[in-house]
Parts: sequence; structure tokens; C-alpha cells
Amino acid sequence: MRFGMSAAIVAAVLAVAPADAAADRPHPVRDESGQGGSGQAGSGQGASGEGTSGHVGSGHVGSGQVTGAGWDDGLRGGGVLQDRLLRGGGPMLDGLLQDGALRQDPALQGGGGLLHDGGLQREAALRGGGGLPGVGALPLSGEVREAGAETAAGEAYAAGVHFSACPKAARLPAPIRCGRVEVPLDYSRPHGARISLMVSRAKATGTREQRQGSLLYNPGGPGGSGLSFPLALTRKSPNWTRVAKAYDFVGFDPRGVGQSTRVSCEDPKTLAKGPSPDPDPTSAADKSRRVAKAKAYAEGCRRRSAKLLPHMTTANVARDLHVLKAALHDDRLNFLGASYGTYIGGVYATFFPGDVRRMVLDSAVNPAPDHIWYRNNMDQNVAFETRWRDFRTWVARHDSVYHLGRTAAAVQRSYDKVRKELIARPAGGKVGAGELQAAYLLTGYYDMVWADSASALSQYVRGNPERLVALAAKDPAQAADDENGSAVYTAIQCADAPWPRDWKVWDRDSTRVARRAPFETWDNTWMNLPCAFWKGPKGRPVDVGAGTRGRLAPVMIVAAERDAATPYAGAVELRRRLSGSVLVTERDSGSHGVTDLPNPCVNHRVVDYLLHGDAGPASEGCPSHGVPLASGTGR
Repeated sequence: MRFGMSAAIVAAVLAVAPADAAADRPHPVRDESGQGGSGQAGSGQGASGEGTSGHVGSGHVGSGQVTGAGWDDGLRGGGVLQDRLLRGGGPMLDGLLQDGALRQDPALQGGGGLLHDGGLQREAALRGGGGLPGVGALPLSGEVREAGAETAAGEAYAAGVHFSACPKAARLPAPIRCGRVEVPLDYSRPHGARISLMVSRAKATGTREQRQGSLLYNPGGPGGSGLSFPLALTRKSPNWTRVAKAYDFVGFDPRGVGQSTRVSCEDPKTLAKGPSPDPDPTSAADKSRRVAKAKAYAEGCRRRSAKLLPHMTTANVARDLHVLKAALHDDRLNFLGASYGTYIGGVYATFFPGDVRRMVLDSAVNPAPDHIWYRNNMDQNVAFETRWRDFRTWVARHDSVYHLGRTAAAVQRSYDKVRKELIARPAGGKVGAGELQAAYLLTGYYDMVWADSASALSQYVRGNPERLVALAAKDPAQAADDENGSAVYTAIQCADAPWPRDWKVWDRDSTRVARRAPFETWDNTWMNLPCAFWKGPKGRPVDVGAGTRGRLAPVMIVAAERDAATPYAGAVELRRRLSGSVLVTERDSGSHGVTDLPNPCVNHRVVDYLLHGDAGPASEGCPSHGVPLASGTGR
């Protein structure tokens, strides 16, 4: 599953407030308008076709240069509520699957262990046994290792960024400006082929004395676009007003994504087709058919994006971030990363610890090398089961509104009945069981969608399918962006780390997890299965935090205790690895992406940190932002 980001952040309704300290003022970057002071002038479904999340575009390679795909598809959207960015990369509850036992939630325990007898275990199961080959951490070698990135950063500093009006397809109004930065395709050959990254910026609203540089943002994914981030400044989101005085808000499309040089794995028209089948397999033959589709998808990626794929790694995204920082003439990095963006931040901090100034990591991926990425996905399945039960319990509590059942079990029966009906007769000819799964998976990400989701289900049960169709149907206009997002997700996940090569291992582990966590397990399996058949080099996960003690400024980690997309244990592990980091926890809450929720406790901590560098105590708990109110009607 994709590791997405705060839905509100994507909508640019973020919630961090900031403002009036001056520090480390970098050189301004030249704007086409002539403003900017003395800065130097710039140079001009699922992946397999079976999972319910997916995305793509088309990178083009020629004459030793990899060029961008143009201004085509605008901002990433996703169908109604089904933004690709919300589809996380995989699950991650450290210790959920430990010593063969499932121990995240008592309600999910039982039986003779979840994964055992050669299944997924804490350490050894990610090595050998027909599963993952040795998953050692990627060793670091300091400046020697990152010589290519430093070379590219020096060139980017000299070139700067030539900002001008954003392309119409980006749908970013003035005063937001856009520009391009070239980075090496392969950092071991910094003077070789180049790819292009699209950057967006809204300049700080405060005085020169208040300015603290650029604040760069990544929303997660992999495959998420950050171009819309400056909208949080231009729309004067109340939570960002103070921060906007101090920082330029800078978004970017990472390598492979959107307006940057794109990766593609299949014709977007294929992804747009519906209705989609139920993710739960019905027979051995059904599984075989889906395995064949995963193989075909992996081959499609190789055929359409062969030159890009070996270089689609989180390590290279972190290096790109280093080059972007230099192109913007910032001495050190200020970064907000959500979901998968926290892994980018952790890798950056490991490669370039002395270059970190402020770093907020919201809803953290578990960065332990033995979790990237296969085990993280298994952990995520279990966490989504817990959060799915939270949603059903809330619906049952409001049975007088939704009439779907007075207990969580009764609500599940109502949902299962709808799913069976959609298998037999898709709603509006568009919404089958696959679309239903994609839409209701979002209830595990964000409680802000609970009321609409419950109302749509309730109305369908009472004979009105219109609201469910509006909620869950695929949007053909988003097909190209959705295809691009799925392709980038798959490319990075598959290249970052080894995966089991034997379908029998996947089948065994998924079957065992699904007995305790049936809601999302098989859907997630089909989304990631192309990695079993991925051609090309397999990376070794970066040992996040290694060698950074005493060299890294305090990093702020923010997390919700019941987050399903990035289970809370991942935040604990990241804090352990990043020496001097602090962890701010939203208690008894599960929304994915905490920094834009109506939670004054969390927002105050984040704002003080961004503005003044005040990280506060090493660990602090904040009360929940609360549960949503019931609204709508099933009648």
C-alpha cells in the first residue's frame, strides 16, 4: 500500500504556524520577474492490475539524456477521495510479526502464530529460506560515498533555479512560480545523463530579517507529488500563516513523478478500466491469473522505463533533495516529510547529517533495514485491520443515523453484503468490489472521511447507489496520474530492497496474515507482487541513522498511536535511530498525517520547532484531535 500523506496537506490546508526568527538566511534565487535580490541567475490500481491502488506517466530517454514528459497531467488527484498519494507503500508495525506471533492487538491474536515455520520473523526470516536474500544494511562511506551528489550540488548552486509562471496543467496560480532543476540520472556518473525535476515555490511573506530559507516538502507515496505545497501559503491557511513569514514554501515532483521526468509501466487506459474484481482470491486458478498479471506488469515497467528503473531508489531521491537545496541557495535543509517522505528524510539525514537544519517527519515509515519493504507491508495489513474495526465501531455507535448495525460485527455484515452485491452487479456499471475496497481503505487513513463513507454505504443498502458511485468510481481524467503514481511506487519499492522471489512465500505469508487481518491483506499483496518478478539490481536498505551521532541537528518526529498506514512502532524506531530526535505523539488517534489536524498541542510544538529550533522534550504526548461527528443520513 502506498505510504501517503496528510489529506489536508495535499489539499494545501496544512496546519503548522510559524514566524519571526531570522537565522541562516540563504542567498535569494533569481526570479524571472527580476525580483530576488542578489542571487545568481538561474539556467533556465494496483501495480499488477489487481490491487485497488495504482498510478503512471512516461519518462523518455534519448541521446544519452533523459528528458521530462512535458507539462501534461497537472496535479495528482485520484478519484473522489481516492488520491494516489493516500496509497501507502507498505505496512510497518515493528514487532507486529515477531517470533511468529501477532502481537499488535489482542483482538487479532490467536491461533498458532501468524507467520511461522519459515515465514516472516523478526530477523532471520528476511534471509534465505526461499524468502528474501540477505537484507544487510547499505554501508556508508561518508563524503566518498556522496561525492557524486556533492558534485551535482555544486553545479546546481552555480546554475540556480529559473522561476517563471507555472504551466497551465499544474493549476498553480500566481504568485506561485515554477522551475526545473537537472540532476544526474546516476550519481556514480554525475556528469552523465540528466533528468529533470519540477519545482514550485511561493516566497515567504515576512521581512528579510524574518526569512529563514526554503521549506521543502514531500507528501509520501512513493509516487506523491509535492507541487501543490505552496498553496498552503498563498491560500493563507491559518495553521501556516506564521511559518509562511519565515520560509519560502517549496514543493517538487521527485524523480519519476508527474511534471518531472516520468516513469511509466502500462497504458493509463488499462488502469482506468472498471469495474475491478474483488481483491480476495477465490481459487488457486484465480491466484495464478493474478500472478501472471504481476509478471506482465513488471515486464511492462522494464519495457517502458528501462533506463530509469535502476536509478529509481530512495537513496537517489535523497540525493536529489541535496541538489535541490543547493539550487535554491540554502546552506542547510529545512524539510517536512510525511509518510514515505519520512523515509526520504531519514535517508537524507544519514547521508548528509551536517546539512540538516530543521526536519519534521510526520507519520513515520519504520526504517529498520529488515522492514524495507516486504515486512512493512505485512505489518501495515495488521494495523489496517485495527483501524477498520475503529471505523466500524464508530458507525455502530451512530446506528440511529446510518442503520448499518449496532455492533462492529453487524456493520461488517452490512459491508460484506454490499460487497457481494457489487461482485454480482457493479453499481452504475462502474463500482465493483475492487472500487469498494479502494474507497473504504481510506477510512483507515483519515477519520475525516468516516461520515461520508458511512452515509454512502447506508444509502446504498437502502436502494440509492448514487452516493457510493460518486465516492468510489474511477475518474478517467486521473488515469495518467494514477498510472504514474503506481509505476513510481512499484519502481522504488522493488529497487530499494530485496523481495521474496518465490510466489509460494507470498502466498504462505499472505494466507496466514489474512486469517487475522482480512480487510486489506490480499489487496496489498497484489499491489506489491510485481517486485517478485522485478528485473535489475536490488538495493540494500540504507542503515538510517548510522554514523550521525553528534553530527545531526534535532529532528522532530510526529505520529498518531493508531495510524494504520505507518504504524506507530515505526516512529519509535526512527526516533531510536536518529540521535537527538524528539517524538510528539497524538494519543488514541489514528489519522495518517498529524501536522494539519485541529490539534493545538501538536501544532504548537511543530511551529515552535520550525521557527525557533525549539524541539522540546524528547517525548511528549498530545491528546487526540477527537472523533468525527456523525453527519448525513442513510434515508
